[in-house]
Amino acid sequence: MQDRVHDRVRLRTSPAALILTGGGARAAYQVGVLKAVAALLRDARRGLDPSIAQGHNPFPILVGTSAGAINATALACRADNFQEAVAQMVHIWENFGAEQVYRSDLIGVVRTGARWMTLMSIGWMVRRSMRVRPRSLLDNAPLRELLTRMIELERVQRGLEHGHLRALALGASSYSSGRHVTFYQALNDYEIPNKMQRRYVHCAIQYEHLLASSAIPFIFPAVALDLAQAGVGGVEQFGDGSMRQLSPISPAIHLGAERVLVVGVGQIGHPGLLPGVDGAAYPTLAQVAGHAMNSIFLDSLASDIERLEKMNQIATSLSIQERRAIGLRPIETLVISPSERLDGVATHYVDALPAPVRALLQVLGTHRGGGASLASYLLFESAYTRALIDLGFGDTMARRDEVMAFLTERRESSPSQSPRVVVL
Repeated sequence: MQDRVHDRVRLRTSPAALILTGGGARAAYQVGVLKAVAALLRDARRGLDPSIAQGHNPFPILVGTSAGAINATALACRADNFQEAVAQMVHIWENFGAEQVYRSDLIGVVRTGARWMTLMSIGWMVRRSMRVRPRSLLDNAPLRELLTRMIELERVQRGLEHGHLRALALGASSYSSGRHVTFYQALNDYEIPNKMQRRYVHCAIQYEHLLASSAIPFIFPAVALDLAQAGVGGVEQFGDGSMRQLSPISPAIHLGAERVLVVGVGQIGHPGLLPGVDGAAYPTLAQVAGHAMNSIFLDSLASDIERLEKMNQIATSLSIQERRAIGLRPIETLVISPSERLDGVATHYVDALPAPVRALLQVLGTHRGGGASLASYLLFESAYTRALIDLGFGDTMARRDEVMAFLTERRESSPSQSPRVVVL
């Protein structure tokens, strides 16, 4: 009986991409989704083609932005063993502390946050006497140390050479030129056309690329990247890749994906007010900042999903010859996003932040309601990240059949002629 099952079920072979969007601490939700995917593959391994190795990577194309870029790169470094890669990520995210990402001690917060607040309030009085102007609200120097311990970048190239990986791509936004740049590492130069302030750079991914992609505006400092080696310019200052990212799914398509699993970190739709928030009250600075963060990190993904669905409708209405003539192909898309508001979850864990950081956010108005959106991006604390991992795991398991249909197929069945766009 088992042999007959082996003959019927296998992992799909069409190129699949995993797209992990940005969102600071919210990226713990992505880890929960990946934990569920790994568990589903383990459960199904008895029924899969025996030629499939236990650690087979179901996503040869990995695309990430901001904290999602870090998660994507962590997967790329262990592309030879997907199960091991996910287990390592779960361990790190389940045991997070804010001090692993940014200076959360009193001296560290005063050196950055307090000085930044002073500049905003009375900077016009003291600007001539200030020798060093603040660069960000928080100092993320500890993140570099974490990345060097967590991610072995030399393994990316090995994964490419041994066929476990097809491409790794991450985005960053240039404060210097206003361009959104996608840096990608692959064996081939795809010569992707540059347009609408978007540029693709073929290079070896470095820690600076990860720091730049995850440099949340105002919160973390910009990172200088030298584009001269890629022949596209000189040194430019870069920040979070979610800024000016008009099409988060586009890099995966340009890199050859025919199927994409997109993991968001915000509800797709129009949620109502957070509990305890007075909609008529004037918003605090934290509330405004949180709203701006949501616009940067969440809105472009929802728009891109709608755009892709329309393009799929057009593609399926054309003949194969017509699609080839205009360079259009249908893309099967599965989207998994939180079933609960993550800023709503964050309201229960704001007190878990270190006291100096909590005090700084209170100055911005997090204690008056609505500020949980801002806090939800900075809550790198295990109580919160574990809650998001559990949520991501549960949301994915609730859609077990859709996820397995995305990952596997029966031998006797032919590939679907019409793409599926499934959104929760």
